[in-house]
Amino acid sequence: MRAGIALARHDVILPADYQSRLPLAARIAGGTLRIFTGGARGRPGQRLARALEGLGPAYIKLGQFLATRPDVFGSEVTSDLDHLKDKLPPFSMKAARAALVAEFGEAEANRLFPDLSEPVAAASLAQVHRMDLPDGARAVKILRPKIETQLSRELSAMKRAARTIEGISSESRRLKPVAFTETIATAMMRETDLRLEAGGADEMRALSEKNGYFQVPKVDWDRTGRRVLTIDWVEGKSLTDPTALDRPDIDRKALANDITRGFLTNAIEHGVFHADMHEGNLILTPEGKIALIDFGIIGRIGMTERRFLAEILWGFLKRDYVRVAEVHFEAGYVPANQSVGEFAQALRTIGEPIHGKPAEEVSMGRVLLQLFDYTHTFGMALRPELVLLQKTMVQVEGVARAIDPAHNIWNASEPVVEGWIRRSFGPQGAAKLVAENLREVTNRLKRLPEVMDRFEAFMEHETSAPPPEKKPFAPWWGWFGLVVALAGLAVWAFQ
Repeated sequence: MRAGIALARHDVILPADYQSRLPLAARIAGGTLRIFTGGARGRPGQRLARALEGLGPAYIKLGQFLATRPDVFGSEVTSDLDHLKDKLPPFSMKAARAALVAEFGEAEANRLFPDLSEPVAAASLAQVHRMDLPDGARAVKILRPKIETQLSRELSAMKRAARTIEGISSESRRLKPVAFTETIATAMMRETDLRLEAGGADEMRALSEKNGYFQVPKVDWDRTGRRVLTIDWVEGKSLTDPTALDRPDIDRKALANDITRGFLTNAIEHGVFHADMHEGNLILTPEGKIALIDFGIIGRIGMTERRFLAEILWGFLKRDYVRVAEVHFEAGYVPANQSVGEFAQALRTIGEPIHGKPAEEVSMGRVLLQLFDYTHTFGMALRPELVLLQKTMVQVEGVARAIDPAHNIWNASEPVVEGWIRRSFGPQGAAKLVAENLREVTNRLKRLPEVMDRFEAFMEHETSAPPPEKKPFAPWWGWFGLVVALAGLAVWAFQ
């Protein structure tokens, strides 16, 4: 009820902006609701962002997730939601100290955290303090008191709403609101265990040390628990600071390329990426490198999605729209009853207008949003992990363009994509595939004696059982069945 009232007050339910698209009954209902709005101002997305921000932490996070669904709400609304402010008043130092004592015990908390600064940042789920130690400064992230209970209550209401929507709207089922809400709920509750965020930060640090595109602070495991995360303090300026890039030693073009290539290298090469790469989570260090912080949302994609991403980018780079279409079908994103040729034709209308244009007019976001537009036409069922990947790609492009307005994400991505495709599908990839297949055959052959023992035991049991009164098959059928079974085992072993 609280959520419904807040949404109605901000004219988000049946908004006036969409009156011309609504049936008569909905227009009347919307007009009635607007009696209580008090003249809400701004675009629908801006009003929705204000409503969600006022409702609390879970709704703020919901808005951030909804910003990944331009296929549902349109690019203007999701752009407004993407700028949703995630800032709340901090909780008291007394509550922060109590959280440390509850996590580590009073004696250990006093030893490990001798001196905390006042909160330097406060968000919907946690706040951050600085702590200076002899071996360097630390950033200490502490969850808000009783945030788990609040999130659980609010998420329960969201799940109920999603079930209602899916129950009354057949069109909504293609977009899977229940599954999408479950994905949101799982991600939010995972963020309340800061040990998981520490694991994500440590994994991203290991990857960054390999490729060198980003810096990632080291986790202080001795000072990290379920409700407390401690990492090295990162010196520098957040990219939200308009003066961060006003340095003569900064190569804007190289910095923008590093952000794009760093993200794509992690996603395509390793199947893991920082899934919230907005300016607030990117810090420009004194050495001129980009440091990543806040690893509450880590995106993961399997080999199918990695291949899909690489071949989509490569296909558009080479204007091979038939191959791009085939990849969609092979990955199962487009139903088999659709036409590959017709889908390739639709993709051509996306790709051709961008070729030959200046870099500042060639937008990855435009391509992805147009791909979303075809989801309904070709009956595509969207996958949450793919949407998160695409949303992050648009986010990365926006950050890179803010650094270098002439940044061309297509040119920046080409060496990463080309290298991965060469390693995966060239001679090196073929050798790796053969090795994997040989390993699988060997593993199956190792299991063959066990399978044969079970088969022999089964046959002995069958022959020792008392014969039935009437035999439906002649004895030669048993030998025929044995031969077929052995042949099947051989095929299974070497498949």
